[in-house]
Amino acid sequence: MGVQSAITPFAAQMLRFTWIQVQCCYFAVAVVAGIALSTLLRGYWDAPIGRYDALFVYVVALQIVFVATGLETRRELVVICMFHIVGLALECFKVAAGSWTYPEPGVLVVAGVPLYAGFMYAAVGSYICQAFRRFDLTVTRYRISVVGTLAVLAYANFYTHHWIPDLRVLILAAFAVATARMKVWFTVGGHRYWMPLPVSFVLIGFFLWVAENIATYFGAWEYPDQEGVWRMVHLGKFSSWILLVSLSFVLVSALMTHRTSRDDVVAVHAQ
Repeated sequence: MGVQSAITPFAAQMLRFTWIQVQCCYFAVAVVAGIALSTLLRGYWDAPIGRYDALFVYVVALQIVFVATGLETRRELVVICMFHIVGLALECFKVAAGSWTYPEPGVLVVAGVPLYAGFMYAAVGSYICQAFRRFDLTVTRYRISVVGTLAVLAYANFYTHHWIPDLRVLILAAFAVATARMKVWFTVGGHRYWMPLPVSFVLIGFFLWVAENIATYFGAWEYPDQEGVWRMVHLGKFSSWILLVSLSFVLVSALMTHRTSRDDVVAVHAQ
């Protein structure tokens, strides 16, 4: 009886935690679902526009619905638009460098990159914004000057590793050291919990890598080794997603920060 009474509250909290996570992922899930559906429907109907262009119309309409229904606030929309711009710039560079391609034709394309691609980065921003609001996140011992500098280096490394040695391992190690004592606090069912901030980066990065495999399977984009036949995305991309999550977290905390009376505590609230 004692074991059962202990397990039941734990199971209830896990269900609450999972449900909040699902709500945080609404936009990301809708984007991936749109990509999958557009692939599954291909060949069954004659679309008046290309698939990539149709996806852009879809994600724009999706964004409008999210703001109109209150699923996202206007301030969150501004942050998400920033993610779209930053992500689209990176996509244009990576496609030009041959890191991956968008093999299908389209009209709404810039430098070989369909405009819908920026919304995949926006989906990451949406998740983090939603997580801050729905979990009432607070980060202790947070130093945005330190993590911000590392985030800039991480973003720069996505470009510079094409000409100089890849520094991602060093940057990841620096992130681990800099954030080792930082805790992210979150609320589930009226109770406060915490986990080390770098652990949250790793967990989110892993699920983004899983989502990347799903997206490439349905033709969202294509790596060189996926031409002709789909292959699982190399596990090395996992580290790139961890860096992207770190950068995304810094962007959200910089653009949506409310500092409490304690200098070492940062909370982000939707306004």
